[in-house]
Amino acid sequence: MCEEYSTEPVAQPPGTLRAGSSLPCRPAEVREAVARAVSERCRATHTDCDTEALADALLVASELTTNAILHGGGVTDFRVDVSGPGVRLSVSDRSDELPVVVPHTDQRGRRRPGGHGWPIVCRLARDVRVSDLPAGGKCITAVVPLV
Repeated sequence: MCEEYSTEPVAQPPGTLRAGSSLPCRPAEVREAVARAVSERCRATHTDCDTEALADALLVASELTTNAILHGGGVTDFRVDVSGPGVRLSVSDRSDELPVVVPHTDQRGRRRPGGHGWPIVCRLARDVRVSDLPAGGKCITAVVPLV
């Protein structure tokens, strides 16, 4: 899935961000990039932005980034594309490991911290795909509806 986003178009439409030398790699930077891309698209199309839908997209972007940092060896690429009725977020990392749902309690029944990110992504996104990257690692692409 990510290979189709590996080349940078000559002219990008409003609402598209191709990570380059200024790769957002912290959750706050990714949220800013997503908010900027959605705002640009709303201005360009003269439509109101659904603030609840934007909040969902920001949460998914934040969770994907956090998971890449905590479990994937760091963010190696990030893309956001606002097209049609949704925002497509792609976050790549160094790990070949697939995301998993972690039980909220350990074997003794004690609550574990964390483990909420992947279920949040799967609940809020309409389409989630995990792709192996040719040079190693993976790309997770999620489409979050904006309407």
